[in-house]
Amino acid sequence: MAKKVLFINQEISPYVPDTEMSLMGRYLPQRVQESGCEIRTFMPKWGNINERRGQLHEVQRLSGMNLIIDDTDHPIIIKVATIPATRISVYFIDNDDYFMKRQMAVDELGNEYPDNGERAIFFARGVLETVKKMRWSPDIIHCQGWMSACVPFYIKKAYQDEPSFANTKVVTSIYDDQLKNNLGENFKRCISFRDASSDSLDSYKVNFDFMELGKLAIDYSDGIVKISPKANANLIEYAEKKNLPILEHPGEEFVDTYLDFYNKLQPEE
Repeated sequence: MAKKVLFINQEISPYVPDTEMSLMGRYLPQRVQESGCEIRTFMPKWGNINERRGQLHEVQRLSGMNLIIDDTDHPIIIKVATIPATRISVYFIDNDDYFMKRQMAVDELGNEYPDNGERAIFFARGVLETVKKMRWSPDIIHCQGWMSACVPFYIKKAYQDEPSFANTKVVTSIYDDQLKNNLGENFKRCISFRDASSDSLDSYKVNFDFMELGKLAIDYSDGIVKISPKANANLIEYAEKKNLPILEHPGEEFVDTYLDFYNKLQPEE
C-alpha cells in the first residue's frame, strides 16, 4: 500500500497564478498528507516567484550538487517554503542558468525558451538526486506538467537500481497542450544519463515536441491520470493503446480516488 508519495509538479499555487494544474499541485499533496501518507513536493523555482513574499530560503545541506548536461556543469540550488495555513513544505529546484531570471515556459514577450528541454532534464534529475540525498524512498511518484515528463524515463532507465526508487511506481497526469515549439535537435543528446541513453529514444521523432514528450512520459509510467475533459485526447488514446491503468477525471472529492489508484499500483505486500 502506498504510504510515501513524491509529487513532482510544474506549478503550485500560490507561488504561481491559479490554473487547473497549479491548484491540483496545491491541493492534492495536502489532501494526501491529511489522509496519513508521508509526502514530498517539488517544483521549479521559476524566476517570477517572489522569494520574499513566499518566504523561500535555501536548504544548505541539500544544495551544492552539480549536474552535467551537454558537457556543462550546472549547480543545483534547493530552496524550501511552507504553503501558508498548511503543513505542506514545497522544495524548489533552482539554477542561475535555467530558472533564476527567467519565467515559466515563455519569456516576457510570450516566446518559448529554446532550451525548455534542457530545463526539464535539469529539473527531473535535480529532483531525483535531491530525493536520494534525503534518503527517502517514495512508493509513488506523481508527475504533473511537461517539466516532469523526463522523470518516468529516468526512474525506469537510470535509477532502477537505486535503493531509493527500487520499488517506486510512477503516475503521470495528462493535461492539455502546454508547448507549441519543439525542444531542439539536442534534446536526445542532453537527456542521456547512465542507462537512459539516447539510443533508447530511437523510436521517437528527432525533434521532440509536446506530443513526443508526453509519449515518453507515458511509455515509462505505471499509471495515467486524465486530469480533465480538456486533457490531450491523442495522449490519452496513446495510453489506452498501451493498456495502462487510467484514472478518469476524479472530480471534486478526489483524494480517495487518487489513493485507491495509488494503492492498486502499489498493493500491500
